[in-house]
Amino acid sequence: MRLLYVVGARPNFVKTAPVLAALRRRLPDAEHVLVHTGQHYDAEMSDLFLDQLGMPEPDHRLGVGSGTHAEQTARVMEALERIVAAEPPDLAFVPGDVNSTLGAALVFAKLGIPYAHIESGLRSFDRSMPEEINRIVADEFAALLFAHSDEAIVNLDAEGIDPSRVHLVGNTMIDSLVLFEPRFRSLETAKSLGLETRGYLLVTLHRPSLVDGEGLAVVLQHLETVAGELPVVFPMHPRTERRAEATRYPRLRFTPPLGYLEFLSLESEAAAVLTDSGGVQEETTYLGVPCFTLRSTTERPVTIRMGTNTLLGLDPERVASIPDLLREPTSAERPPLWDGNAAERIGDVVEEYLR
Repeated sequence: MRLLYVVGARPNFVKTAPVLAALRRRLPDAEHVLVHTGQHYDAEMSDLFLDQLGMPEPDHRLGVGSGTHAEQTARVMEALERIVAAEPPDLAFVPGDVNSTLGAALVFAKLGIPYAHIESGLRSFDRSMPEEINRIVADEFAALLFAHSDEAIVNLDAEGIDPSRVHLVGNTMIDSLVLFEPRFRSLETAKSLGLETRGYLLVTLHRPSLVDGEGLAVVLQHLETVAGELPVVFPMHPRTERRAEATRYPRLRFTPPLGYLEFLSLESEAAAVLTDSGGVQEETTYLGVPCFTLRSTTERPVTIRMGTNTLLGLDPERVASIPDLLREPTSAERPPLWDGNAAERIGDVVEEYLR
């Protein structure tokens, strides 16, 4: 029995680590093959995540690196096809919605290899987002579709996906958060940066629609204003760092990229988070931390329904309203099945499928 897991970007690691751990424990006699495409390849933000999550050294590193969407996807397909053709797995796993997900799904579909898609059914209904295309393709050909919320089930049903392939299991990203919660809460990263618990705004922005255009400077200007009332800490993604002129914003606290546990520590103690990340929307929902999402749509409407997430739209000027929005009363709930046991439910489905 051979099971193959493809990861390429940091959110993939967080979503896959609990599944890999659960299936290695349940199926100890199987061969578990981990493939790291190298879509995210810097040591600070890739290898550090793998290490902190307790994932084994990848059996294959494809080293696809950066490039256009076509270049990345093509490199993943070329390198992964050789591995799969030489050692076909009985079942493969692809998480999320990055280019590595798309490339792997196409390879498995064309070679007739059954695969499971972790985090199926998310839809922003904005097909100008590359991630939306990747999600749709990955779901279309998957043998097993693992959904983390009711909305995902509705979306897949509307697209005519056979319900027998779809399984509501919960959120494996939350599995990782729950597992490491004692560790990240003990780090006190905010205290080490001279910040007070619930006394700062945490910022993480990385999407090209924001950081590759003029919007970034406008966001930083408004954050500079917010920082006069509420301290602002901004761990800089490399993409953003290349474009920001940090010296123009003396009130903002810029930090280097943080490890998975360090970021969760800061996130859990923040007054609020400003983001364009899907994963951060989910983490803040579990943690009960107000989240302001600088996007016009979200493929995670459950985070809005639960009361923690507010869409600001692609309007950088709305950043200045965050202190006022924080004064308004809010409620926060955790979605059903976001309980740290999603990987075990996946394990139940996989064992039945393999039988």
